[in-house]
Amino acid sequence: MAERPKEGFDYVQHPHIEARKDRKPAADVDGGPKSLNEKLGLGITKRVGTMWAAYAFFALTLVSLPSVIMKGDPVQIVAWIAQTFLQLVLLPIIIVGQNIQAASAEKRAILTYEDAAAVLEEAIKIQKHLDHQDKYLEHLVDRLEKLEANKPNSK
Repeated sequence: MAERPKEGFDYVQHPHIEARKDRKPAADVDGGPKSLNEKLGLGITKRVGTMWAAYAFFALTLVSLPSVIMKGDPVQIVAWIAQTFLQLVLLPIIIVGQNIQAASAEKRAILTYEDAAAVLEEAIKIQKHLDHQDKYLEHLVDRLEKLEANKPNSK
C-alpha cells in the first residue's frame, strides 16, 4: 500500500513559503544613500546625467573650438574631439541612457516579482486543494480498511 501523507501537513505554514509571502521587491526596501559622500555622489550624478548637462557641456566645448581650428593642426583637432568634445558631451548622454536602462530593468524586476508572487499564491491554493484531497482520500482509505476488516472471509 502507498505511504500516506503526514497528517496535518500544511504547505502554507512552511517557513520558506511564509517568508516569501509578504516580501516586497528590492526597489521598495532600498533605503538610498546614507553617508554624506553617497548623497553628494548621487546628487552630482543626477545633475550630470541629464540632457541639459549635455547641452551645457556642448556649449562649453565650443569655447576652445575656434582656437583649435585657427591652429589647423590635425593632431590638436583630433585631441579636441577626443579629449574635450567626446568626454564632456558623451558623459551625461551615457548616464541618461543608463538611467533609462535602469528604469526599464527595475520595471522588469517588479513585474517578475509580481509574477513570482502570483505563482506562489497559485501554488499555495493548489497545495491547499491537494491537502484537502489527501484528507478526503485518507477518509476513503480508512472506510475501505474498515469494510475489508468487517468483510467475512470467503476462502
